[in-house]
Amino acid sequence: MKKKIQLLDCTLRDGAYIVDSHFGEASIRGIISRMREANVDIIELGWLKDSAYIEGTTFYHEPSDVMPYLPAGEKHCTYAVMIDWDRYDAVSMPEYDGRSIEAVRVVFPRGKFREGIAVGRIIKEKGYQVYFQAADTLGYTEQELMELAYEVSSVHPVSLSIVDTFGAMYEEDLKRIAAVLDRHMDSDIKLGFHSHNNQQLSFSLSMQFVKLFRESEREIIVDASLCGMGRGAGNAPTELVSSFLNRRCMGNYDLDIILDAIDTYMGYFKEHYEWGYSTPYLIAGMYCAHVNNIAYLQDSHRADAKDMRNIIESLPEADRKKYDYDLLEEKYLEYRDQYVYDEDSLKILSMKLAGRPLLLLMPGRSILNQKDQIHDFIKKFHPAVIGVNAVCEEYDYDYLFFSSCVRYSYAKEAYPQKYSLCPKIIPSNITTKPQEDEILVNYHQLIKRGWEHFDNAGIMCLRLLNRLKVKEVALAGFDGFADAHSESYADESLPRINPGKKWEALNEEIRDIFLDFRQAAQGEMHISFLTKSRYDTM
Repeated sequence: MKKKIQLLDCTLRDGAYIVDSHFGEASIRGIISRMREANVDIIELGWLKDSAYIEGTTFYHEPSDVMPYLPAGEKHCTYAVMIDWDRYDAVSMPEYDGRSIEAVRVVFPRGKFREGIAVGRIIKEKGYQVYFQAADTLGYTEQELMELAYEVSSVHPVSLSIVDTFGAMYEEDLKRIAAVLDRHMDSDIKLGFHSHNNQQLSFSLSMQFVKLFRESEREIIVDASLCGMGRGAGNAPTELVSSFLNRRCMGNYDLDIILDAIDTYMGYFKEHYEWGYSTPYLIAGMYCAHVNNIAYLQDSHRADAKDMRNIIESLPEADRKKYDYDLLEEKYLEYRDQYVYDEDSLKILSMKLAGRPLLLLMPGRSILNQKDQIHDFIKKFHPAVIGVNAVCEEYDYDYLFFSSCVRYSYAKEAYPQKYSLCPKIIPSNITTKPQEDEILVNYHQLIKRGWEHFDNAGIMCLRLLNRLKVKEVALAGFDGFADAHSESYADESLPRINPGKKWEALNEEIRDIFLDFRQAAQGEMHISFLTKSRYDTM
């Protein structure tokens, strides 16, 4: 008896984006073995690529490269790999020998489905099962979906999958697409669904897909991955989909073994890498935008969510689905063209700060732990006190300096009294129209690119003071990052603006930026530390 609903686990393939395919031999072998023991129907082992194979990765060159990872003995599952239609030489692919993989999934973009299907025909002639993946299926018109169905039927593969590439589908989109393909594609070709979780709908849509075909003769395949591991917002979690199929569709997946696989193999990846729903990936889903655009804006410009949304929205619809970094840079600069004339602001600040020592109170936890020492310094030297990117109730300020819209808004809402008592120094990345108690300065004069976290608030403020020719600056709370967000800041609720968990790498980078500034300002500014800092190199 044929199985009507099949579960495909794509952890080793879609998760390869997260770890650059470097799962390690033990994890590759273990995940395959556990998925097989758990009765998962199709296990996607990774990609075929036109490059030499590296052990411990899931980017294989030939099907035989997977052999060392396959458990011995009788199996009741299908081993599959994926190829990009134009990035693998299918003509040179070895004939199927019955010893490693049985199936090849061919993925192709909208507008290239005929070319992708032609590649699948070559692979089928070599003896492999062929599964097609129609990327960006949401972008197809109804006429294109009909043409896709007819072209697929002419090759007669095992399956064709609907792919929610940008995580942009809603229930009605899935129903419409599935109905057209079901109506026009040969009935004995399976229909699959591969979701992305940009809008927190991946699991919900997977369940909806199953329900659409519960009374149909059409066999279906549902993609999932352990812990939803996959590029960007990730996929529907294997553990959720298998549980649903067991409870509602007479599935026979061993959930204990699946959970054991997560405990044994996924902990390291969850600790060291990030994937899954996030606000930036929501934006990608909202606008059907390629996740590489989001990554570029995060990595190259540290753009916040609001800025990302506006920049992605400014792209033509067709360009959102690509990742043209030159165009994206052009749109970013257009959006961020915030050069302002700030000479009058500098004159005001120079007059106010002339002849006074400066104390920068940064957000680190030491401004609480060593507050007596800091207050003694203030009583003795009467410095101008500038709060940097945060407010602490323990201190009075002459000025507040903000480099982040998020921290600026938080301070205003969380500490309204302290916030209102002193003027604010605001770079032009936050606003170009300052309020009455705000002093506007040019953002571009306070940063130096070349590092991922080039816009560290403390160093930006130091650059401003250097422009003002301030000679003496004491630092407190420039602690560096501890192993947890709550251990790094005086205010544990302070919104984080440094994503990720690579704290030591972040400390090293900020140390390097600080050293670069210190060398540039040598002879012009004397900097001392009132509190212990990971960046104190003297």
